[in-house]
Amino acid sequence: MIKAVIFDLDGTLLDRDSSLAAFIEDQYNRLAEHVQHIPKDLFIDRFIELDAKGYVWKDRVYQQLTKELDIRGIDWQTLLADYVSNFKYHCVPFSDIGSMLENLSQQTLRLGMITNGRGQFQLDNIQALGIEGYFEEILISEWEGLAKPDAAIFLKALASLGVSPGEAVYVGDHPKNDIEAAKAVGMKAIWKKDYHWSCLEADGEIDGLHEVTGWIERLNAEP
Repeated sequence: MIKAVIFDLDGTLLDRDSSLAAFIEDQYNRLAEHVQHIPKDLFIDRFIELDAKGYVWKDRVYQQLTKELDIRGIDWQTLLADYVSNFKYHCVPFSDIGSMLENLSQQTLRLGMITNGRGQFQLDNIQALGIEGYFEEILISEWEGLAKPDAAIFLKALASLGVSPGEAVYVGDHPKNDIEAAKAVGMKAIWKKDYHWSCLEADGEIDGLHEVTGWIERLNAEP
């Protein structure tokens, strides 16, 4: 019987692609005096390419961007600080996030989250989505000193929620860090589809968050 559902953040609850595109366009517009000699589409597209779906921290992204595009009168450290301070104002949730979390909480399922990333930055984004209150446990890799796919961070979340691996399901978008890692500790895993990757190991697949509840019902119905 599934007693807990643990979620990834970026690409699962947070529509990071849309959020990043909204932020970087806003940054270009706000800092136009330094970047107006660069076509906006080039600035946005190159940033997204260097970001590599969030797996490259922005210090390296901005260092490369300022060098390649000849950004003038502002250094990469200032651009990075602007990103850290302002990204949270552009957070876009995937549709149905509120109704899905409300539905799960009404079923007395315990809810948790495990996300890789910088501590305060990720917490700011969670709070910007207005979903923090649904979760009994939120583990962010920087603050835990552990990161997915390390089994230890999954086991810590399970212990905090008071459930065994077999009583929990993990919902995430990354085939290795989320799906393979969760299954390796004995959890069920639901893959939030992402066209960047393929995933063959999941116990279930969803296109949208509204499908989570149905999959938990299916998993509970298994002998």
